[in-house]
Amino acid sequence: MTQKAAALACGLLILSSAAPVGQAGQSPAYPDRWVYVSRNLTRDEHVEEIRQIAQTASEHGLNGMLFAAGLEGVDRWDAKRIERLGRVKAACGERQIEIVPLVWSVGYGTCLGLNPNLAEGLPCADVPFLVAGREARPVTNAAPLVANGGFEAFANNRMKGFAFHDRPGEISFADTSVRRSGAASLRLESFGAFEHGHARVMQEVAVTPHRQYRVACWVKTDRLEPAGAFKLQVYGPDGCLAPADCKIGATADWTRVALVFNSLQCDKVKIYIGLWGGQAGRVWLDDFSLEELALVNVLRRPGTPVTVRSEDGQAVYEEGRDFERIGDDRLSFAKPREASPSIRLTEGSRIADGQRLLVSYCHGTAINDGQVTVCMSEPELYEHWARSAAAIQRHLGPGKWFLSMDEIRAGGTCQACRARKMSLAQILGDCITKQEAIIRAVNPAAKVYIWSDMLDPNHNAHGHYFLADGDFTDAWKYVPKDLVICCWYFEKREGSLRFFSDHGFETLAGAYYDAEDLANVAGWISAMNGTPRGRGIMYTTWQNKYRLLPDFGEAVARDSKPLPSPRK
Repeated sequence: MTQKAAALACGLLILSSAAPVGQAGQSPAYPDRWVYVSRNLTRDEHVEEIRQIAQTASEHGLNGMLFAAGLEGVDRWDAKRIERLGRVKAACGERQIEIVPLVWSVGYGTCLGLNPNLAEGLPCADVPFLVAGREARPVTNAAPLVANGGFEAFANNRMKGFAFHDRPGEISFADTSVRRSGAASLRLESFGAFEHGHARVMQEVAVTPHRQYRVACWVKTDRLEPAGAFKLQVYGPDGCLAPADCKIGATADWTRVALVFNSLQCDKVKIYIGLWGGQAGRVWLDDFSLEELALVNVLRRPGTPVTVRSEDGQAVYEEGRDFERIGDDRLSFAKPREASPSIRLTEGSRIADGQRLLVSYCHGTAINDGQVTVCMSEPELYEHWARSAAAIQRHLGPGKWFLSMDEIRAGGTCQACRARKMSLAQILGDCITKQEAIIRAVNPAAKVYIWSDMLDPNHNAHGHYFLADGDFTDAWKYVPKDLVICCWYFEKREGSLRFFSDHGFETLAGAYYDAEDLANVAGWISAMNGTPRGRGIMYTTWQNKYRLLPDFGEAVARDSKPLPSPRK
């Protein structure tokens, strides 16, 4: 499943006008027959687009709309946007399409617009700083951290200092004609002629645990297919430390790509640069580098304290008394600042010129294509949710709510999480339980739905999940049993539906996902028909592809034959 919290592009809707369902008077079997719609209501045309979708859905037997519109911020919308929401509500009401608000995506940065410091923090411990005059700057290693970063030293196309590169002389070549600097670069080509299409180079590098680093490389491409095959990745013994995308054009002149990562517990990392699944074209690499950073994207909230101590650890200095407030005035997780900010001393500081300091803090980071997880243990988050729930209830009065709690790829690392002495599964379960309680406080009769993956042992409910420190296994044990679980992993659908049904949960199928046919939907209907406690199915499109929506409604009406729920 792709990023659910991301806004989807708005295009013209070409909707079929096939005959409506139920011509023989037979109503569809599932109580929940939904369509997913993402529009943020910032333009008037969004209202008409939603009206068309609602009309088509209603004419073909559907009765609900899972609505992704940034509704968690509706209490801050301007009057025009609120007016559009009112028109959407009226249009759906006329078609008897129930609006189900999609809210509160921990995995995709809920409430970061209100406070970016709510991001989950990765810890940096005892980073050395040196005082010079009235400021302290991080102490960094003057020598290069990587060997042969300019790809200057080689023999028979094999690069010195690198532990591995794919097929020297067949895929990877020293190139003295095309280079960004120095006398040579590393050229990758002909990778499409080999199985997997890999063309990579790797170097193992010593690092200090719990520090920030930036790895960078200059890249040139010529008709690379696919462009997304290029990656810059950093691995520790437990997996990837920098799970972020590096975008490069298919044909591009020398371009710098870079990632900021936290070394976590590692004293060595493996840095890979190159292609995974390349098919055609050429790539050149040059000026590979690694540098240590400090206080980049530093977070300031109660659960991410900053401490400044003397080198011997005996003195702990005070913010405001000994040094000015520490913070990153260019806080940006997907594009971190280049230079490490300094610590400025106050007048009358007890810190002396020439003194060494040890600084500990937490920083935020982006995952994949800019995804930022927020901290589930920071109380401020729940205050924002309570205000948004009251506003959603006031404007929409929904009887059903959907928690967008999927793909939570960080957590358990900041002090707010660690101080609770709970497993990551328990932290997640507590968060979801509080979310339902917030909804019930404004609507005691509300029915609450949730994405399945973070509760599903067949899916993402396990340990070693991206940058999460802990284990999501058994998270389902800590959530309310009246939640409706929306399963969406097609290949695991039968096991997932059966698992939740066997443990007393009702289920919903998240189907479709922008295919050119409804084969996926047929598989979901078949699985749902064999699973007790199945409530229904949803047409789920991330690309605004509603062409098959009429056929979807017809298939649901024709083929759905759910089992009766077991007696309690």
